[in-house]
Amino acid sequence: MTRPTSRDVATAAGVSQATVSLVLGDKWRGRVSERTAALVREAAATLGYRPNLAARNLRLGSTRTALLVVPALTNEFFARVYTGAARVAAEHGFGVVLYPSPEGTGPARDPFASARAALDGVIASSMATDALDALGGDGLPLVMLDSDPTAGRAAAHVNLAITDGMRQVTEHLLGLGHRRFLHLAADVDSWTFDIRAEALAALLRPHAALRTARAALTVDAAREAAGTALADPRDRPTAVVCDDDILAAGVCKAARRLGLRVPEDLSVTGVDDLALATAVEPELTTVALPAERVGEQGMTALLAVLDGTPWTAPEIPVHLTVRDSTGPAPAAA
Repeated sequence: MTRPTSRDVATAAGVSQATVSLVLGDKWRGRVSERTAALVREAAATLGYRPNLAARNLRLGSTRTALLVVPALTNEFFARVYTGAARVAAEHGFGVVLYPSPEGTGPARDPFASARAALDGVIASSMATDALDALGGDGLPLVMLDSDPTAGRAAAHVNLAITDGMRQVTEHLLGLGHRRFLHLAADVDSWTFDIRAEALAALLRPHAALRTARAALTVDAAREAAGTALADPRDRPTAVVCDDDILAAGVCKAARRLGLRVPEDLSVTGVDDLALATAVEPELTTVALPAERVGEQGMTALLAVLDGTPWTAPEIPVHLTVRDSTGPAPAAA
């Protein structure tokens, strides 16, 4: 069966193709009578006509497509960011293309022959900024997630209240009597992790001693780094603050191998509140980050930018979820 065209609709309604385009593009008011518009819509419905949105968008210079650039899909956090962005996009007739940097972080190949022609805008995590260099979309509206609001060419920023999250962690642990801390930091060059380190150091000074170790964002790397940092009982912390739940899981494994009990001998905290946080034993005390809301605000910010509306929004609140991986500092400490 031949698919009906706009010419068929025009013939059935007794109008021109231009009038059909105006009516079905919802631009007829003040240019076409209500009676004519009703005739066109009736003819289109009777024929089962569906406009070619791709061709229409090409003519209008808009694809109604946003690109979401993330470090990787192996991290549940970014899958949830996509879910939130896609939900808001669908409500406004937009699609979201998800593009993970192939190496997790760092440069990536341009997924489009011309990003400027294929996209209306870009939403990107600060952990994937290097991938933006390959997109060839310098003129595209850009919304940055979890990134330095004073730097870069972004038209808008969407940030989490991560400093407040670190405040909640430190107040919780200090309240439990901990005074010797280890920060297991993500070995990733990213604003969000720099902010966590700065906040933790400022909040603990002068109340407690703080050491720092770094590890790649894998359980094995965290286990190895934590094993080294915890090996000497004369200089062993009583609490480990991790940049991520994945790192915290590695610390728990290292503690078990050293014969340390969590939380009796060592308290451990994470950030994200991934599914992993309740899969480990004991379950993890962690700063819960509302990833879907990050995606929702990211897409909302991009829509505002595309509409020429200034974007302003406060940081997205985070909260500490206290579970069994934290407890009072050991009496011997």
